[in-house]
Amino acid sequence: MFEPIRGFTSLQRTPQADLKLGTVLAFVAGAANAGGFLAVGQYTSHMTGMVSSFGDHLVLGQFVLAGAGLVAVMSFLFGAMSTAWIVNWGMRLRLRSAYGLPLLLEAALLLVFGLFGAAMNLWHTVFLPVTVVLLCYIMGLQNAVITKISQARIRTTHVTGLVTDLGIELGKLLYVNRHPEMQPVRADRDRLRVHAQLVLSFLVGGIVGALGFKNLGYISTVPLALMLLLLVMRPLLDDWQRLRAA
Repeated sequence: MFEPIRGFTSLQRTPQADLKLGTVLAFVAGAANAGGFLAVGQYTSHMTGMVSSFGDHLVLGQFVLAGAGLVAVMSFLFGAMSTAWIVNWGMRLRLRSAYGLPLLLEAALLLVFGLFGAAMNLWHTVFLPVTVVLLCYIMGLQNAVITKISQARIRTTHVTGLVTDLGIELGKLLYVNRHPEMQPVRADRDRLRVHAQLVLSFLVGGIVGALGFKNLGYISTVPLALMLLLLVMRPLLDDWQRLRAA
């Protein structure tokens, strides 16, 4: 049952496996980001905007809002740190699920958000800031996973860098080489395809996430959690069987 997705989070990495995992995670990030916006009115993967708004609020003397922005940025940062801790801990124990463990944590947090979000929303004053912190932490956690796995070649929770790289390669592709004596400008078509695929996956995820939250509410994040659980299940079972046999 799990053979087709065994390589998604395995320790033995290939560019193809990295792209497959990145595509799935970009979809999850787009869906969670769009659903999160409808829930709290804020895109929780957009650290550029968070840092900018922190500076704006600080200068304007809006210290409560500035503090909220700082907490959001620190939550994203702590999420990325958590991935580094978890993966390195798993590597030290030689776990096959070392790369999957942060995604397991993300799945658990998305399940909590999906199953209990509607109930917690009754206490809106407390729920709103806690939700922002939770979603920022999840985005930092996830972005660090694929960044670490792919040696920083793939990122999934925001598309600024992806669109920039896509634009660079498109510019090269459309460049007219008029001087044959000079080295021609050539686009990296593989890189172009990778970035286009990730941007498209994030976009589709955003559409699905927005539609899901609009029609189903918080429970729409549960399928995202189950998708992540499916990705990490095979290496987790391998580790469980190995530990039982030891």
